[in-house]
Amino acid sequence: MRKAKAKKFEITPDPRFGETLVTSFVNNLMLDGKKSISFKIFYSAIDRVAEKTGEDGLEIFKKGLSNVTPQVEVKSRRVGGATFQIPQEIRNSRKLSQAMKWMIMFARKRNGRSMAEKLSDEFMAAAREEGGAYKKREDTHRMADANKAFSHFRV
Repeated sequence: MRKAKAKKFEITPDPRFGETLVTSFVNNLMLDGKKSISFKIFYSAIDRVAEKTGEDGLEIFKKGLSNVTPQVEVKSRRVGGATFQIPQEIRNSRKLSQAMKWMIMFARKRNGRSMAEKLSDEFMAAAREEGGAYKKREDTHRMADANKAFSHFRV
């Protein structure tokens, strides 16, 4: 038997919206333990989204996050000397984690300007089903679909 399972940390809701989803996103966004700066960046990105679209910024963020959330992924598995990419369903916590990390990664890769602007652009692109994070999700699903033939090797 392996060691004891790691405890799940209880995530406190954020001060402005009272959402734990926002806090976990901010935790992923945070660099060097600067949480207050991450909150400022996130809130200004949400305000910018609301200003540009005329809709609720938080709803756009949630819609974008759900559009980017993957359902399946491929995992490598060695069978008889060959390595196969086996498609597997992802548990909910990992789905959200992947989606958040992809959004942040592709926002950081965008050109110039402040992080809040890049993040707001990524939120709006994800809500419209475009942008880097959405493309990453599509690529992941496409790879899982292409390797469907090896799904019988699943553990």
